[in-house]
Parts: sequence; structure tokens; C-alpha cells
Amino acid sequence: MNGDTYYIQAPTAIKAPLSNNKFKILEASYPITPIRDSEHFMVSAFIDHRLDGVIRVISIINRNHLQPLYCVYCNAEQVCKTVHTEVQIHSDHFGFPYGASDVICKGKPMTDATHVLITVKKDSADLKIEYLPIKNKALQETFKFNFTVCISNLFGDYNNVLQFAQTMEMYKLLGVQHVVIYNTSSGPDMEKLLKHYETEGILEIVPWPIDQFLNPSSGWNIKLHKGDIQYYGQLVTLNECIYRHMYQSKYVLLNDIDEIIMPYKHATLQSLMEDLQSAHPSIGVFLIENHIFPKTQFEESGKFKRAEWNNIPGVNIMEHIYREPSRKNIYNPTKMIVNPRKVQQTSVHSPLKHFRGSVLVPFNVCRIVHVRVPLQGSLTKEQLVVDKRVWDFEQELIHNIDHTLKLSGFLKASV
Repeated sequence: MNGDTYYIQAPTAIKAPLSNNKFKILEASYPITPIRDSEHFMVSAFIDHRLDGVIRVISIINRNHLQPLYCVYCNAEQVCKTVHTEVQIHSDHFGFPYGASDVICKGKPMTDATHVLITVKKDSADLKIEYLPIKNKALQETFKFNFTVCISNLFGDYNNVLQFAQTMEMYKLLGVQHVVIYNTSSGPDMEKLLKHYETEGILEIVPWPIDQFLNPSSGWNIKLHKGDIQYYGQLVTLNECIYRHMYQSKYVLLNDIDEIIMPYKHATLQSLMEDLQSAHPSIGVFLIENHIFPKTQFEESGKFKRAEWNNIPGVNIMEHIYREPSRKNIYNPTKMIVNPRKVQQTSVHSPLKHFRGSVLVPFNVCRIVHVRVPLQGSLTKEQLVVDKRVWDFEQELIHNIDHTLKLSGFLKASV
């Protein structure tokens, strides 16, 4: 044990027997796959080119029932090889029994391996078990997207349609080309909107049926929110999203669905990152302060209380321009813009393992617009700070929101 990171190794080195039995490789049909004869789960597998090409399997490990695990690799010719593993449970698990983990397949994998299985048995391949496809096989230096937003979880029949549409349209104006959502459950109205964005091509929906395998907590504090794993497996999905987009996206934004990482001195995320990267050429993690805009305080003129949106479920962020002030000696939590190729493991507010360090971006350069219930609930409107940054985009933003609401069936085309 090293801090909160656990290492499980096979008691003896494995000779890596080869099996030439011909069989069709069954591929995992769920994004969460139980590891047979254990209380653990495998999620997805990636080659990590930064660590000499080892296979990293994003996993969910029961910290209270640790046991030796093995990797079985197979190639397209159904030749398989077994090696021992190192299991790294991420240090941030918030005390829950199950934690986000990496199962590292030790030793050099077969160069033509296509699938991998985590197993408790060190014998040859089992043709009846589902394997994970091995991703990130090719090392890429050009990327499909400049900016990808990773939204860790939708759960509890989430139905905040208006705020979601506003956030998506705001991100498009800022230069985001790709948004990924891990979806456990969403409301019927939200389903319509998600379908629209998926058809449009900007949204990738990853099914995340963690409630079918575990009793997930709806929070991070185990004393307040009981369960098997923190916040519907939030840390698992954030890490999975980083590796999923390692060679697809130049940058990945890690934030919640009700947060917008908003540049204040730049018109777009592209120009923001050009300046930040120029000032810090080797840095791959940029920490952005979270600032709360209470949804209980409304802008007084009512200029954005639009009749067209009255029947759209959800919060209208354009009505909430009052920001809670920073408090002396109180830390503002951060979310992140990261170069995924410089991150090994991440938590919610900062990375756990990364290359080349991190930088806290100054508050006046970029901050998170987070419209939600107040944190400093006793403050009056006069004690809050007026922050109208979202209004800088009002004309194009409102037009695009209305267009989306029409196309997804919430507004009549004549509006």
C-alpha cells in the first residue's frame, strides 16, 4: 500500500502461455462489465503510449475485497497471452467501498493484441467471457476536435432542459466541437433534447447503467449520502473520458452540467488556450475557479424572462447575473481544462497523477459560471457581484437557443 493506492500483483511471475484455440472473441456489450468471480468491474481498455505501451484498464475495484488479478490479451488470430497486473486504486475515493482504479497489465503486450480480459484466473483464455476492445492503439499527433467537454453523469431523471440548451449553445459559441455525457437516467423532455444534439453530431452519449451493478451514492460525502461508490461513479467517468479522447481532442474540459468554463478576456476558448499555452508551454493542466450565481436571485429588468421559454423546464441562466463574492481564506474549488496526454489520473477538482504540473488560471482571465442553489444563502442581492458576461453573447445565443428548441420540438417553428 502506498498512501491510498493499492498494488496487487500475482504471487509469482506468469510464463504467459499461448493458446491457439480458435474462437470468436466476444466483445463487452455493456460499458460496465463484471469481472467474473470477483466484486470488481472493468470499464474500458487503452494502450498507454507514455508508459512504454502498457495496457491500462479503467476499472471499478472493491477496496475491501482485493485479490490478485490477471490480464488475458488476444489478437485477431485468437492467440492469447496471460500476464499479471498492478491494480492502482485512485487515492480519491471519498471513503466509499468502490473506487475508480486502473488495472495495469504488466509486461509488454502482444503488438497485435485487439482485446483484453481482466480475470482472477491465470489459466488460458475463456471463450465464454466478454473481452474489452483495446483502444488508442495508434499514437496520434493531429486531433479530430480542439475542445471536448466531459460531463460526468446524468442521473435522477435529470430534466433541466433550458439550462442544458443554453449551456450547449454557449459552449458552441466558445468553440467547443464535442460534448460527452455519461447517462444513467434523464427525464422525458431531456431525452428529446439529447436526441437532437446527438443527431446534430456535437453530442456523444455514453450509457452509464451503474445503478444496475451497484448502489451509487448521489453525493460525495459518505456520511450524508450512503452507497457503494461516490456520485454515480463520477471519478470513473471523468478518467474514462480523458482516455477515450486522448488522441481525439487537443483539450478536454472537465466540469459539471450546470457549469460553463467562461473566458473573460478572450472571445473563445481557442484564443484563451493559445495565450495560456504560450505563457506555460509545458503545462497540461489548467485549473479554473468555480463561482456561484444563485438561481434564487433574478435580474430586475426581466429583459431575458422570455415568454417563449416559460414552458421549457429548467433554469434560465440569463436571468441570474449576481455572483457570490469570494471569501477571504475560503478556497474556491476548481474544474479543469486539460491536455489529456499529460494526465494519468484525475479527481474532480484537480489531477491525481500528471506530467509537467498545473497552473491556476487567474480569476479575471477565466472562471466558471455556475448557476445553482446559493452557497452563501444569507447574502442579499446588494451583497452579490453583478456579472453579465453571458450577456456579451446575447443576440447570437438567444437565436441559437430558440433554433435548437424549435428543432427539438419545444417551440413552434413560427416563434
